[in-house]
Amino acid sequence: MLSVLAHPAYRRLFSAQIVALLGTGLLTIALGLLAFDLAGNAAGTVLGTAFAIKMIAYVGLAPLAQALAARLPRKAVLIAADLVRAGVALSLPFIDAIWQIYLLIFVLQAASATFTPAFQAVIPDILADERDYTRALSLSRLAYDLENILSPAIAGVLLLFIAYSGLFVGTTIGFLASALLVLTTPLPPRSQAERQRPFRERLTRGIRIYLATPRLRGLLALNMAAAAAGAFVLVNSVVMVRGQYGLDDAGLAVAMGAFGAGSMATALLLPRLLDRLDDRPVMIAAGLALGGLTLAHGLYLATSGLLAWGGFLVAWALSGALYSAVLTPSGRLLRLSAHAEDRPSLFAAQFALSHACWLVTYPIAGWLGAAAGLPFTMAVLGVIALASAAAAIRIWPQGDRDPLAHSHDDLPPGHPHLEAHGGRRRHAHVFVIDDEHHAWPTQG
Repeated sequence: MLSVLAHPAYRRLFSAQIVALLGTGLLTIALGLLAFDLAGNAAGTVLGTAFAIKMIAYVGLAPLAQALAARLPRKAVLIAADLVRAGVALSLPFIDAIWQIYLLIFVLQAASATFTPAFQAVIPDILADERDYTRALSLSRLAYDLENILSPAIAGVLLLFIAYSGLFVGTTIGFLASALLVLTTPLPPRSQAERQRPFRERLTRGIRIYLATPRLRGLLALNMAAAAAGAFVLVNSVVMVRGQYGLDDAGLAVAMGAFGAGSMATALLLPRLLDRLDDRPVMIAAGLALGGLTLAHGLYLATSGLLAWGGFLVAWALSGALYSAVLTPSGRLLRLSAHAEDRPSLFAAQFALSHACWLVTYPIAGWLGAAAGLPFTMAVLGVIALASAAAAIRIWPQGDRDPLAHSHDDLPPGHPHLEAHGGRRRHAHVFVIDDEHHAWPTQG
């Protein structure tokens, strides 16, 4: 899998991702400590609101940011977003009111909603070979998991020597290092077609392609499955470990480490698995298993009580493994579903729609857990995950990579697309939604 790092441009971009993720991890920990200083025991409410602002920014601003930036050089957009994030991180130690946290978090996440889809859309243009791109996706998943594990450890060591406000400086350094690495990396230019589209079309094109493509509607259902199961883990692990098992923060670190270890194990195994199998059976099987596991765990809690601590860790590791198997291949589906000029808007659509799923499941995990108890909440989220994965079976047809026969009664004689297929109005090829193909053939 590491062979893809032999590509110099990708190696620099991957390094930029690593340092930016470490900076983000330090920011998350420092933000929690800052919230406690400002709000005391109400810090949880402050952080909950901040994370809600994060999701709202992601859902609402990613397509808009992509549309506004479509005529700007890719490198300038990525560097500007990193500089904005660095500026926000550097400002956070100087604030003295809770509303200022909310404002700066919104600006920070707006910059992230600009950076992340644009960054993700560059990678398939750099790595033309699908095997290389698959390995890059697995490396990216590993980077996210390692950040979740290493950032708290690094922060813990740093806090032995510096005040928590110093962590914001580390975050700033991470974003500045990311900007420098992007600056020194040659990036392919945007296509002429992407730059020339009207603003309204740039704004809506990614969502339109996404929702008109059956495999991507299936991906959206699987995003909901992953978000349902993942929301319980991320929101309620602390309640399970501290409140139910009676363990300390070290126990919480072990539980989240088990989830991350499962995710990393899958990320290491997926490239070879996807060399042999299509994405559809792997992702749908993982989604069904993830929903079934979450539902079964919830029912066990309701009827038999807690699993033994070792069994709980196994359940969390399996959840992490299945979660990663659902989400890691998603970039392959996006790459397959659009021409190069449409990938930035499609990645922005995926970024917004996938976070919309989390915007639904986070409140269920938190509020329902407090109101109805953890067993019922876990079972409800398991049902949502299982139903979403089952919906993907119907939505995402088999053999969608095969050439599809269709007709072009709307194109004039001599149109370049007709000429490319021998002048025949009815022909077959691998299908994507674009200017000549507005609806999937099975839809008329």
